[in-house]
Amino acid sequence: MSSRDRILGRVRRALADVTPDERPYGEAVPRDYLRVHGELTTEQTVELLAENLADYRAIVHRADAEELPLLIMRLLAEQGAQEVLVPPGLPPEWMAAADPVRIPDRAADTPQRLDRVDSVVTGCALAIAETGTIVLDGSPDQGRRRISLIPDHHICVVRVPGQVVSSVPQALERLAPARPLTWISGPSATSDIELDRVEGVHGPRKLDVVLLS
Repeated sequence: MSSRDRILGRVRRALADVTPDERPYGEAVPRDYLRVHGELTTEQTVELLAENLADYRAIVHRADAEELPLLIMRLLAEQGAQEVLVPPGLPPEWMAAADPVRIPDRAADTPQRLDRVDSVVTGCALAIAETGTIVLDGSPDQGRRRISLIPDHHICVVRVPGQVVSSVPQALERLAPARPLTWISGPSATSDIELDRVEGVHGPRKLDVVLLS
């Protein structure tokens, strides 16, 4: 008997006393947990998002539609970016002032080619204030998952307050589970057994978040 057969046998024995009319797991488990923690105004929710993003070592900027192109140009110049990845649905006015060569999100590009790109600019699906988390879902203004994971510098634009929610339960209600969701809390970071922090192992070392009003 294989290990697989043993595991399946144990599952069948554990379920042997479940009657056909018993409530399924999804209905039997109570879902009465809190959806939010405290009452925050819209402004307070956005401020909490900014605070938690900064706590995760993301660099937070604020801009309106007129200021955004110049801000993106400045952030790319500070990075010394020669090439920047651009998703197909990114609003063209966001990059109107930027100088680097724009590389489109193409399925044919290899990871090695993407690794030579200096920066990527994306939108997002939403941002969660309580956890300082940005969620990408592969929409046209965000592109494929890999373009936000391989380049060393990510500029992510969050439209506020429309794309900001207070809690994870609120976020899950607005996200489509079948889409390729990427949850980002600050730049890529990990630590070894001695708790030495290393950035850039699983994604960009630098994350600039622009709160676009």
